[in-house]
Amino acid sequence: MKTDSNSRVDSALAERLYRQAKAERWHVPPAAFAAALETSCAKAFPAEETAPGDVSRYLSSLHLEDLALACACVLGDSAAWDHFVLEMRPGLYRAADALDRSGAARELADSLYADLYGVDQRGGARQSLLRYFHGRSSLATWLRAVLAQRHVDRVRVDRRTEPLPDELPGRASPVAADPDCVRFVEMLRGALQTAMARLEPRDRLRLGCYYAQQLTLAKTGALLKEHEATTSRQLARARQAIRAAVEADLRARGLSDAQIARCFECATEDAGATNLDEMFAEPSRKELRLDRSI
Repeated sequence: MKTDSNSRVDSALAERLYRQAKAERWHVPPAAFAAALETSCAKAFPAEETAPGDVSRYLSSLHLEDLALACACVLGDSAAWDHFVLEMRPGLYRAADALDRSGAARELADSLYADLYGVDQRGGARQSLLRYFHGRSSLATWLRAVLAQRHVDRVRVDRRTEPLPDELPGRASPVAADPDCVRFVEMLRGALQTAMARLEPRDRLRLGCYYAQQLTLAKTGALLKEHEATTSRQLARARQAIRAAVEADLRARGLSDAQIARCFECATEDAGATNLDEMFAEPSRKELRLDRSI
């Protein structure tokens, strides 16, 4: 019997694979795991008509326990997320060091956790990057591939943004060349400062440690006396809260969605538009004294 009229994964097969994946360990609902199996199957067999035997063989070959863990993380299970960070971090760091011996790739590895945890600003719905893991490789292999791709993307961006050896004198910056950009950057800066001021002191301290002081997730968590996975989750939530507050502020000033998007583009083009050191320095010093007893 099929789970629904359009499904290629029958209920008996889904139940067997659910048990094999030990998905109950992470409190994954059977329906959610069946949906993940269906998605993986759809990626492997784009054609609607697939022999049941082929479906069964394919799904049985998946890394089912990893798929169950990914499902639980997407659903926001705290125990699953803690297990994911602890188990995957050493391998991810080793992969980062292999990509870049200077340690720069470790920053990419740390930043990857925010997208893996994933909180979407539209109504707080989760949009975890782990939705794109379908179990065809191990979770560790998939993570290394994602990290490697991000490293390649960053290298390409860095090469595109390197200054020319002999820049033309008097050449205007992209921001200076667009009069609206100057206004948009100032508006965004004001909205960002307002949003930061409204954060809880502990959230400002966490952001200041990680971004302004450039501490690792582990060091930031140790300073705040919280688990590294908790630090990652809280940073992701704070970023989304700031973004939502900034957009609301700009919208209240009469900007359209297109103009708000342009504000962020202008800020990206002007590296000095949002000076994190200036924004975090004073709160971090004060709050560090307050939080020593936490």
